[in-house]
Amino acid sequence: MNIRDFRIGDEATLYQVLHSAVHRIAARDYTPEQLNAWAPPEPEHETWMLKMRALQPFVAEIDGVIAGYADLQSSGYIAHFFVSADFPRQGVGRMLMDHIHEKAARLGVTELKSDVSKTAQPFFARFGFEIVEQRFPVRLGVTIPNALMRKILTTQAAA
Repeated sequence: MNIRDFRIGDEATLYQVLHSAVHRIAARDYTPEQLNAWAPPEPEHETWMLKMRALQPFVAEIDGVIAGYADLQSSGYIAHFFVSADFPRQGVGRMLMDHIHEKAARLGVTELKSDVSKTAQPFFARFGFEIVEQRFPVRLGVTIPNALMRKILTTQAAA
């Protein structure tokens, strides 16, 4: 298993990862209507492509197959964090989260934040994130509850 930078051409596979995570993993916490609003069967391809290129996520691969992806913005915000439903409980999420923490340290980020689904909240909590606020964003006319979660990172004192 390895982590690599996003490459042009990854966009369609990353959408498949998101779609599988939403429809096969988050399905226990959301209605079919919410799942379809969150991850429609077909994305608006141009919009999705531009979004991924702007986010510049990093990609987890197992034997050359994309198993998950996440990003970390310079502000400390994690916009996307998804593991494919085809790779459950294989350490992909932990590896992505470890990479986020390593990148945050390199960037000097002191706080991580993310809008986290009900399904992913226990995972984020295991890494020290706490719920700051319950949120009720609307996508395609459908409310999809989540929570803003935050983790304050410790900084090393200058020597």
